[in-house]
Amino acid sequence: MKFTMKQARQYAGLTQAEMAKRLNIALATYRDYEHGDSLMRVDKAIEFSHIVGVPLDDLIFLQFN
Repeated sequence: MKFTMKQARQYAGLTQAEMAKRLNIALATYRDYEHGDSLMRVDKAIEFSHIVGVPLDDLIFLQFN
């Protein structure tokens, strides 16, 4: 099953602010990642995957241009 970042974060029971804190990034930066306005660095994507408990292969990182 594929998850968007938002779905995976919600699955883990975390708010955007909580996720930003766990990733040690600004809330605005996390929101940009989740809304597809900016791409997440690979190291942060791996960390995100571990936090939410969803394999990286099952995550969809969107960017809208």
